[in-house]
Amino acid sequence: MQCGRIQNLVGERFSLCLQKDNSNPLETRKMESGAATLREIHSQPEVWGRCLSALDKLDLEPLVGDKDPRTHEWLFVGCGTSYYLAQAAAATLTTLAGVPARAVPASEILLFPGVLFPFKEAALFPVLISRSGHTSEVLQVAEFLRQRGVEFLAVTCDGNELTRLSTRILKLPVTEKSTVMTSSFTSMLMALQYIAARLAGQDEFVDALHSLPAALSELLPMHAQRIEEFAQRSFDDVAFLGQGALYPIASETALKIMESSSSYAQFFHTLEFRHGPMSIVSEKVLVGALLSETGYAEESAVLLEMKALGGCTLAIANRLSPEIRGSADLAIELALAVPELARLAVYVVWGQLLGCRLGLRKGLDPDSPRHLSRVVTLVD
Repeated sequence: MQCGRIQNLVGERFSLCLQKDNSNPLETRKMESGAATLREIHSQPEVWGRCLSALDKLDLEPLVGDKDPRTHEWLFVGCGTSYYLAQAAAATLTTLAGVPARAVPASEILLFPGVLFPFKEAALFPVLISRSGHTSEVLQVAEFLRQRGVEFLAVTCDGNELTRLSTRILKLPVTEKSTVMTSSFTSMLMALQYIAARLAGQDEFVDALHSLPAALSELLPMHAQRIEEFAQRSFDDVAFLGQGALYPIASETALKIMESSSSYAQFFHTLEFRHGPMSIVSEKVLVGALLSETGYAEESAVLLEMKALGGCTLAIANRLSPEIRGSADLAIELALAVPELARLAVYVVWGQLLGCRLGLRKGLDPDSPRHLSRVVTLVD
């Protein structure tokens, strides 16, 4: 049995005891390169279901109720993957609640606080995100805020020091052994989307999130093998494109390629790719696009142009047009009957798999990428 804990404002704690699932064949086979990462990617439907069940039991009133986003500007803070998560969470809150929200890397607060705090700090509600709860820059921001009497919400999976610096804690029942963030990213993203929807009174959005574990369980067998075969190709450069709330998801997708396969990858707003970056396109360059419904016509036109220039293209969309389906080297259709914003976590799974498979093709171990550690800690 594994146990996770969630603590709310009034200090109540309840245990979430989790029965280990041995149904995944990756659990029983000998641990090989990338096995932990692949297991954690494929376990996301189960992990999401656990987290959503925990969130259903959570009393949001003492956790964030007095920090209404209509009276307090929510500032989402993270590093690396958690920063992209912060961007997606800010976009979700802004869209669902119709209020301003921002995301910044922790380092910006530490190095340029005057840019971020030109107004009354009492009107600000920071949300600090760290899988480990041990990331040095996030802990430094937590101490910075404590010294100024600014309360903040800590969102984490492991807990550690971060949970000792705030009384407002959301600790999710997610355990990862690998270095790169996969299920922790998607689970914390869904948790913050869940909170935004609850605060905005968007019950249908919450129901949509609850449908995602079953939906991903059906999609993974359909596309995992195709991605493994696609990853047998080699690329000199990779670029992932996205607009709106999908831009931070494209950013995270590119990061997964870099981390897991030590490949050079970039990320751009889709239509911005025409403004200079498309000069890199060749048959050895992969251009992946996370296509939205809102901007599908304009975004898909960019991908078709990159294919015409000789690039290798990957398309991920909820519904694929015949033109994209026929031209893309790899096309993944989600076909999810949920709002566009609720699909963000599902969009990133395929980049997680691709990065891992590219790393394995290169003879690397995606569980332990070179130069990287699971937690970034700085020596004072």
